[in-house]
Amino acid sequence: MLKNNMSCLVSFCYTKRKGITMIFSTYKFILVFLPIVFIGYHTLNKFKLFTISKIWLIVASLVFYYIGSPDFFWFFLASVIGNYIIGSSICKLPQEDKLQRKILFAIGLIGNIALLGYYKYANFFVDNYNYFAQDDIIMARIILPIGISFFTFQLIAYIVDSYRGETSEYDILDYLLFITFFPQLIVGPIVHHKEMVSQFEKKENQILNWDNVARGLFLFSLGVAKKILLADPLTSDAQAFFGNITSGLEMLPTWFHSIEYTISYYFDLSGYADMAIGLGLMFNIIIPHNFNSPYKARNFQDYWKRWHMTLSRFLNNYIFRSVYRKGSKWRNYYIAVMATFLVSGIWHGAGWTFVVWGIVNGILVCIAAWMNKHEKKFPFLLAFSLTALGIVLTRVLFVSNTFTDAFNVYKGMINFQSLGTNISAICSTIFSFIWKNKICGIYLVIGIGICWFAPNSSEIMERFKLSKKTVAIAAILMFLSLINMDKIIQFLYFQF
Repeated sequence: MLKNNMSCLVSFCYTKRKGITMIFSTYKFILVFLPIVFIGYHTLNKFKLFTISKIWLIVASLVFYYIGSPDFFWFFLASVIGNYIIGSSICKLPQEDKLQRKILFAIGLIGNIALLGYYKYANFFVDNYNYFAQDDIIMARIILPIGISFFTFQLIAYIVDSYRGETSEYDILDYLLFITFFPQLIVGPIVHHKEMVSQFEKKENQILNWDNVARGLFLFSLGVAKKILLADPLTSDAQAFFGNITSGLEMLPTWFHSIEYTISYYFDLSGYADMAIGLGLMFNIIIPHNFNSPYKARNFQDYWKRWHMTLSRFLNNYIFRSVYRKGSKWRNYYIAVMATFLVSGIWHGAGWTFVVWGIVNGILVCIAAWMNKHEKKFPFLLAFSLTALGIVLTRVLFVSNTFTDAFNVYKGMINFQSLGTNISAICSTIFSFIWKNKICGIYLVIGIGICWFAPNSSEIMERFKLSKKTVAIAAILMFLSLINMDKIIQFLYFQF
């Protein structure tokens, strides 16, 4: 849609990711990085070298980030330190000194938004400017630094809370560990400074806790299995379809791959969250759970309370509450919801499909809120089915490269002619498709079964007891994951 034959070059600084991201589901991380960091950290604590152990964990986390994004590393470090200086300075100023506090707050907020905006949206703005202005500006394609969407939100929360007087001047090591702690650094969960720094300050958390290690290893193995055994094969198959969308798509593959992508997204994201939380437990740090069986929701308001809960928490605390005011008319709630989901759509990606995706989700949440307010409910099966349908349809918009691709997928979903013209032809088409896609079909059925009927990770951990059974389950899951870890497939949220 946008011009490709541009003639005028504008020079922009950009990153080119030279390193290979050391994601959790790799041999390098599991067999080399993690054992070295774990043993080093707890050995230093064993000899009561608590300050050095924190420095060890900070350095290890910085190395982890550097491996994944070496060209952006110094910008990342400067941003982290700069935010600490601004936040600490705000905390030192009395509440009466409003002007200086506002100036520092504005510098911190604008700086964070500008950094995120440049790396994530500069290409988007230039492309749209060229299209609407019929101009020919060219810029080098900017590679999105890993984790920037996540750690920027944590830095913004820190700056906002410093301005609100809801934080204090933290020790530099605790602050650095809060931002850089490698389990949650790249793809979350998005943590809050209050819940993290207080844990780093506790001396009892620096003592090796074998119960936490056991729980952490079990949850980590569960997350690796979600990623390697379920998410990766489903994602690879779905991406092959969505990467080559054409007109005239057939009904069965369109529905199959759309549902496939929907399920793979859950296992990819929740698998990463499980690994992150499990890793945190190995270091006696509790990271909040991020998913609560979202595909069991019966409306979109419930769905967004269950999906990516730490992101929803951030958007609620810093966007929704900034718009909504208690005591105002009920319509203000809808405005706040739409503003929140507009920000969510923009945050998820630099493209109009993400903006529309956010708006559509906001509308669906508003509908659910209106129904709840007026005590109107569909029968459970109908409500559940409509919600599941809405999740799949919005996921199509989310993963499609363009509106044209999304439209072609939606048309394919109602292309009944592709099934055949009589019962015999329809049965033959269905049987042939099932046989052709039997392997991924098995993965998909297993994934749907887990989403709908199995307890989620949080529920499993509530009932967790170290036993021969749990050790065997963890060992089997890890073994199966390791033997299938033949290629590196990035987590889907690395692109955000």
